[in-house]
Formats: sequence, structure tokens, C-alpha cells
Amino acid sequence: MSTVCPDTLSKGFCSRGDCTFRHDVFTCEPCGGIFTSQNAYNGHLQGRRHLNKVSGSALYVECPICHIVLSQTKWVKHTHAKSHKNKAQAQGVDPRVEPVEISGAAPSGTQFCNICRCIVPQHYWASHIIGRNHRRTEQFLAYKAVYDDAAKDKHGITVSHLEEGLDFGVVEVADAGQAQQELIVEITVPRARVRITSIKWSSQSSIRHRASPFEVSTTAPELILTFGRRVVLIVTLQEKTLGYYEDRLEISLEDVSLNQRFTIVRSMKARVGSKADHELLKPIAPYKPRPRGIRPQEKDVVEGIAPPALDAVKYVVTLPRAEIPKQVTSIISTGAVGKVVDQLKRTVLPPALTSESYGRFFKTLLWVEEHRMESDLETYDIPNATLRNHGPYYYLAVPGLAEKRPSVLVGDRILVQRLGVDTGKWFEGHVHFVRQMEVGLRFHGSFPAPGPNQQFHVRFKLNRIPVRRQHQALDTVFISERILFPTEAHLPAGIPAARRIAPFDRLIATNINQMKAIVAMMTLPPGSPPFLLFGPPGTGKTVTIVETIKQILNLKDPNAHILVCAPSNSAADLVASKLTSLGTEQLFRFYAPSRPKDTVPDGLLPFTCATRDGHFSHPPVPTLRRYKVMVTTCVSASFAFGVGIPRGHFTHIFVDEAGQATEPEVMIAVKTMADLKTNVILSGDPKQLGPIIRSAVARKLELDTSYMERLLERPIYQPAVGNGRVVVKLTKNYRSHPAILRYPNERFYNSDLEPCGDPKMINAYIGNSLLVSKKFPIIFHAMAGQDAREASSPSFFNIEEVLQVKAYVEALRADRTCRITDADIGIIAPYHAQVQKIRKILRPFADGVKVGSVEEFQGQERRVIIISTVRSSQEFVEYDLKHTLGFVANPRRFNVAVTRAKALLIVVGDPTVLSLDPLWRSFLNYIHRNKGWTGVPISWDPAEPVRDDGGYDAEIRARGVADMNDFAERMQGLTLQGVTGEVDEADANGDRPWRELDPCCREVYCCCFDLYMTGDAISGSSTHDLIPPTSTLISPPDRQMHTRTTCSNYKQQGPAMLRAVPVNVDGPR
Repeated sequence: MSTVCPDTLSKGFCSRGDCTFRHDVFTCEPCGGIFTSQNAYNGHLQGRRHLNKVSGSALYVECPICHIVLSQTKWVKHTHAKSHKNKAQAQGVDPRVEPVEISGAAPSGTQFCNICRCIVPQHYWASHIIGRNHRRTEQFLAYKAVYDDAAKDKHGITVSHLEEGLDFGVVEVADAGQAQQELIVEITVPRARVRITSIKWSSQSSIRHRASPFEVSTTAPELILTFGRRVVLIVTLQEKTLGYYEDRLEISLEDVSLNQRFTIVRSMKARVGSKADHELLKPIAPYKPRPRGIRPQEKDVVEGIAPPALDAVKYVVTLPRAEIPKQVTSIISTGAVGKVVDQLKRTVLPPALTSESYGRFFKTLLWVEEHRMESDLETYDIPNATLRNHGPYYYLAVPGLAEKRPSVLVGDRILVQRLGVDTGKWFEGHVHFVRQMEVGLRFHGSFPAPGPNQQFHVRFKLNRIPVRRQHQALDTVFISERILFPTEAHLPAGIPAARRIAPFDRLIATNINQMKAIVAMMTLPPGSPPFLLFGPPGTGKTVTIVETIKQILNLKDPNAHILVCAPSNSAADLVASKLTSLGTEQLFRFYAPSRPKDTVPDGLLPFTCATRDGHFSHPPVPTLRRYKVMVTTCVSASFAFGVGIPRGHFTHIFVDEAGQATEPEVMIAVKTMADLKTNVILSGDPKQLGPIIRSAVARKLELDTSYMERLLERPIYQPAVGNGRVVVKLTKNYRSHPAILRYPNERFYNSDLEPCGDPKMINAYIGNSLLVSKKFPIIFHAMAGQDAREASSPSFFNIEEVLQVKAYVEALRADRTCRITDADIGIIAPYHAQVQKIRKILRPFADGVKVGSVEEFQGQERRVIIISTVRSSQEFVEYDLKHTLGFVANPRRFNVAVTRAKALLIVVGDPTVLSLDPLWRSFLNYIHRNKGWTGVPISWDPAEPVRDDGGYDAEIRARGVADMNDFAERMQGLTLQGVTGEVDEADANGDRPWRELDPCCREVYCCCFDLYMTGDAISGSSTHDLIPPTSTLISPPDRQMHTRTTCSNYKQQGPAMLRAVPVNVDGPR
């Protein structure tokens, strides 16, 4: 990484033709930031820090209870702090107060900093003005003036497009490569004579020397400016592919008579795409983070009228309330994640996870997660809703309902309160039906009919039934070591004798591992440890489970009864649909009463039971006990226990896709229904998506580790011990082309998977004109777009990638050599906003193409998969994989995304951002080696080994710090219009701290001796020319000979001042 050109930083331009430094720099005036790439600048503009700056809202507020000033962003955290609550209690007031916005004069005891635009406590003022952030802002203001000056017309020369630079706007693809704009250079001073000495692009003035997307030319016979004669510069956009492009043109001039040189700079930007599409996809409103205030607890709530669906199941066992204990709430409401985890471990959680502490441990984790889910529901609160009355129902329009954001089901509760009413009374509305955009509610009879203009504050309440069912299971007395913590001692004696079976599915007969798994599962002795079927992508684990169930029933054991569960309805439906050959006498599919009938596959309706009013239910218990197989979701499996089916009724409990369920969810079936003889069989792939956990604290405590994943780590399930007895790994992949399978196979499955797909299917695109390499069915389309957000949604979208995805869909549908339908194409994006934008752009011509998140594609496959990775923000010396890459930098999501495709995989993304993650970097290298790369050229050496431990983001930060140290030395003799100092590039792109140094490394530079010295060493010298490297630099003309008696700073602060100046002492001096 190259250093920014000192001339560019000091003057706004560089006049040296042989300069090897970087010249492409961008600034943000409101935040005082300097950025060294367009993507870094774009990412900053979308960040909360910038948006808070420009939103106009108060950045600082005062707490009327504690009488302290704090940042608006820290208000919620402050109100949950114990000190705040204690002061409120001492004053006899409610701690849930509104903050007082700070405006006008600074409060007593504080001082307003005009440079940083913030309020500083008086006792901190002296530290503030010498602090890193303050100095950075001072430097920025100086540099901003320099950049503004570079862009100004000067010395009688004017260049057009002064205000905003030259903006091509959106250029249609057909016009790209030939779109042109003019820059007019004129002189306004009579008798003056000025020569244009050079015209160059900032992008080409760097050591990286990347090609500019623009080209400049002129028809003028000579580049001499005289009064009345102008020079026209023709700027051509050279890029022909979709994307966003920007550069800066530096026009160097010389006044011939005065022998004076100067430069005028103009910025250029352009988008290549469709104007109509950009208009369709542009943000509906500027992004403004949703304010997060206090959500006071509702104390006066009038209960509503519950829907009939809640009585559809005749439960005989009461669910526990399982409310979150106050102690747990107090701990998890405040503090950083690490501190909360530590405090929970010290005060609430058991010291070790054992059979005896099992329930207590997981109940605590459930409470932690519930607290987070309830908090997240605040995102969907509606501050000014209206209700439409129709008979006994009140209709409420819910934004985002169609996308299940929020997800609302029949039986859920929604609270409403009339605006402008201070009584604190809330009315509870039960959801009786759910439509596309609205829900129907019923309130208590005392609910006052609203007027036509009456508005309500609406709150969505968490449906606690699923959580309470998990608590119910954890509270049961069933504790079995062989289920919870199996060891070799629990293995059946000896290895079962080989058994020949005739599979119902004849294709299975040739798959050795499938046959081995089926025989092992069907011959498990009663009371065996859980059996794990490890099924990587496309290996047929669900088919194997279905075959095993049929084989168990084929043994004609009259006592055999099987409960089949899966984390989702779609996964449960898949298993049930493959078991319909059992007939309605043997198979029952149980659905929760809230499930709409129109969402159930028609082929499964005969296997269900419903009440007279159409809600799903169950037959009487004696009838239920006659079914050989019952299929349900993990959470709904509690119905069996709840309606009175006795423990031990089921001889086998199967859990498909077990890697996606939390351990307490699986335990709903296991701990309520299993006895000492029940066999538990789990199938799934822990290398794919795990359970979705919203709480960072719960994730730290490993609630996102599934029951299956935890068991796989135990010695009994290691290949040398349990292979063929309690665990089998399927290895034949029937889905993907070998090239698509190869990389995830090597990274996640030890190269155990064997491609066995139908050649006609998996080779469908070999030789196709769409491919970059005709024998390699993977395309990586490298492009740099722009992250964007809109309104109050924190989700990202990238218009350039949306348009590129659209282009691929159009090309696929137009391809006559490989005919496909919409159902053959799947599009995966990690952000909901991107999913919505892609759906919107495809709706007119490809509405049948499924577009969804990685989670929505788990367990599915398509002939063609397109992945849009979205993120394109590069914050120089501010890279943070968790925030920059978001969901993309997750090995399990990566694995699921790239293993859905049968014949063609297309990835659209920004290689610079993706390459920060070692997994993605290796994958992109793999594509590049096989010539599947197109678009923006690769910016690193793909032959260089990838470090699996990563550190590419830290490496960029470290290089940035080193650049700044080197830059500081080069800047020692440079005066920036009276304001000097280094550009803290790391700070200019965020608040990354400098490396904290030990006191012995805090040094200053002594020009007398040309060396770096500690403060003590300086204080021992009689005379010295003092330059602290990270404080204001003194240019040569202004240097003064300093002594201990004449240096005012030294006299005021002594050696301590000198020693307090940190400097990176690594590298050359």
C-alpha cells in the first residue's frame, strides 16, 4: 500500500510527473474525514457516525436525573445503568425519562469545542485539545481548505464545473465507451499568458498506477491560454461495463510571464447502467437510523379476545410461565457483551454443564435470547398507526408484513395506545387473521371506537409460547446420560451382524454409506446413544431417513411408533411428502393451529386434522396412538406431551436438519417423549447453517451450537470409535458439477465427497457462451458498486450488483442452447434490502425466480445459482470483517450459498472487500486460477498462499499506521498554509487508535543530533531543536533553537510533556 502524496495533501494537487505516491483522496467536511478510496468514502457516508452528524438531531443530551451530558448514542445504555436507576430511586422518580437535548450555550461545567462541534466537560478540556481526535479535526480543517483551494479557479484561470465537478450521471450501457463531457479552461485577465503544462488523472499518479475509467483529449492546436481564447478538454468515459466510476483530473498550469506554477483540480464521476432502473431502485428516502429510546413496561393492559385457533388443541398439561428472573434481566440489560457473559457465569450459570445442571444452564440461555428478541421487536413499533373498524375486528396495516418483518401469526398479541392520552393504558389486540399487508385484531369490549383521524402507538409483543415449550421440556425430570452426554460405555455390546435389506428406493442400493447407515439405524438396540447421520450437501440424507423409517416399519414390530421432527415447516413437509405412501392410516402430519391452510402442500392435507372452523388440530389421543408415524416441527412436537401421549410411546425420535435447531428445541421432543428405551436419530450437516440466535451474549455462551454439533465433538462419535455404529457420514454428492463442489469439499469435508450427479444435468453449461472459461462452470463477476441504505432500514443494497444480476438473468433466459425456466434459477443475497431490490427489478419479466437469503435456500438446489454479495465499502485502516462483510464472512453461510448450484454458479461482488476474508480470498483465487474471473482485474497475487488465520484487515491497518509515520517524516519541512502536521490517515477513516506504547518508547525527535530521544534524554541536553513527531511539526523557516529555559512548552510541562508524545518507533528513521 502506497503513501499519499505529500504535495497532494498540502496543495490539493501534485506537479511532479515522476511522483510514485497516491493522489486519489476524498474528504468529508461534516465529519472531518480523509479517505483514500472512493469505496472508503462511500462506506463512510452510509455509516452511523456520518449520518448522525448530518441528521440535524442533537448529538448530545443531558440526563435530568444524573445531570450529566452524554452522547445521544449512549442514552439507552445510560438509562439501564445501575447508577442511573439508583439515583432515580433516591429522588423518588421513574428512571424512564426522556433526555434533554443540548442546544445553545453549553451547560454549566462544560465547554463547547468549535472545531470538534461537541460539548466537553471542563475538567477534560485541557486533555481534549491535545487529544488525537481534536488534532485530527484541526488537521482536517487545514487539509479541507487545501483541497477546496485546489478545486478553486485561480490566477485568472477558470475551469467549468466548479461546484460539483463533472458528473456524467447514469450513462446507458449502449452509450458507455463513447459518452463525452466538456471542460472549458479560460483566462479572464487581459494580456496574461498561461500555458497548460500537464493534464493527468489522480488514479494514474499512484504507485499502483491503475487505469483511469476516463480519458481526456483536446482539439486545441496548442495548450496556451490568452484572453479571449479558451481550451476545451474533452472527457470520455471509457468504461463499458456496469458500475460506478470516479477520478480526479489535475490540470497543471504555468503563468509564463510570472514564472508561477499552479494546479486546478476537477472531480469526475459516472455510473454505467440503465437510467430507468436506477430511478426504480434508488433509495425511497435518505437513510436515517431509527431512534432507539426507552420502551417503558406496559403496566395497565386490557386483555383482548383470543381467536378460536388457540382452543383448537386440547392440552391437558399446563405450560409454565417461565418469566425472565429479575436477576437475569438486571445483568443482561447493561454492560458490554464480555462483561455480561462473565457476570452470568459468576452469578447465575452453573460452573459446568452436566446432567444435573443441564436444565438450569439452557433455561438461562433461553432467557438471554428471549430478552434480545423482545428488544428487537421494538424495531417494528409503529408510532402513528390508524385502525380501520369492520364489525368486531379492527384492521391494522403493518409495514413489512408481506416479507415477515415482523412475522405475525394468528394468536399473536399487539398492543395499542391512543396518541395524546397520558393514562398509560394499553389495549391488547389478539390477531385473528393475517392478510398480505394487514392483520385483523379483536379488543376488549371497553375499547373505545377510534375516530377517523385517531392515531395509535402500536407495539408488537413476543409470542412466548415457543420459549415456554422449551422451558417445559427442560423442566422435565427425564435426565439420561446416554442422551445428553453419551460415552463409549453406552455403546451396544458388539457390532450388529450384517443384514441384507431390499430398499424401497432402488437408487440407494448402490450407495454403500447410505445402506450402512440405514442398516445401523434400523437395527439399533433399544436404549442406544443418539445416532448421527452426517449428510453434507446433496448427499441424500433426507432420502436416507425416509428409507430408514420405512424399513423400521417393515420389521412389523407392533410397538414401533416414530416421531419425526424438523426445525421448519418446509423441512417437515419435505419428509412427510416422501412418506405419503404409508397412507392416511399410518401417517399423521400435525400443524400448529396458527398455520394458514393455503400454505400447506395439497398432497399433505389428507394427512392432517382440522376443527369445524378450519383450524388445524388433532384427533383424539387413542386415534393418535394408532398412527405409526407423526411428523411435526421441533417446537410443535410438544403437542404430543401436552395432549397426554405417554412417555415412551415413541420407539424412535428422528430429527431431520438437526444442525439448524437449538438444543432446547430438539429437547422438546426428546425430554418429554423419550424413555430409557427410545432411540434418538439426528440427521444434518453442522458445516452448514446453524440455529439463528439474535443475542450476542447467547452466542458467546454457545446457544448457536446445535445438539448434533455438540455430540459430534464427543469421543464416541469420532470415526475410530463410532463409525458405522452411532455415526455415518454420507459422501456421494448427487447435486453439483465437480468444479462447483471441489472448493467446499476441500475446505469443509476433507475432500471426502464424491461427485455423482447426472452428467446431463451438471454439464449443461459446459461450453456455453456465458462462461468465461468454457470448461469451468463458475463465474466471478468482479465489480465495485456502492453500498446504500434507505429510510430507517439498516439493511444494505447495491444497485450496481442488482443490475448485473438482472443482466445475467436476462442472458440465461435468452440462451437458446440451454433452455431453462424461472424455477431453475435461484438468487441468493445476504441482505434483505438487496433481496427486495432484486425481486423488484425481476418482477416484470422473471417473477418466478426465487430470490432469498442463504437461510431460505438451505436444503434447496437450483440448476443455476447467482450470489450477490452486496458489500462494497472499504474503510481504509478501518476494515472490520464483522461489520464490512456482515453475513458474507461466515463459513457456514458461504458453504450453503456455493453448494446450491447444480450446473452453474455465478458470484457478483467486490473482490477488494471479499478478499479480506481468508475463505473468500481462497475461493476467488480458485476461480481466478481456473479462468472464471471477469470484470475488475484482481488486485492481489492469486498465486500467493492465503493465510488461514486471516489478518488482512489488521495488515491494512498496520500498513496505514506505518505509512503515516513515514509520511510524518517527509512532512517535517512542509508548511500547509500556516497549519502543519501529519495526516492521521487511520483516524481520517474512523477512530482506530494508534498502537499503545510503553513509556520507554515515547520519544521526540532532536534535530541537533538527528535522532529520536526519550524525554529524559532530551532534558539532559543543554540545547536542542525539538520536533515532537506526532504533535505540530515545525517547518524549516520557522524552526527555533529551544532550550530547557526558552521552550515554553517544556517550561510549562517539563520532560513529562515530551515523554507523553507517542511515536511508532518501528521502521526507518
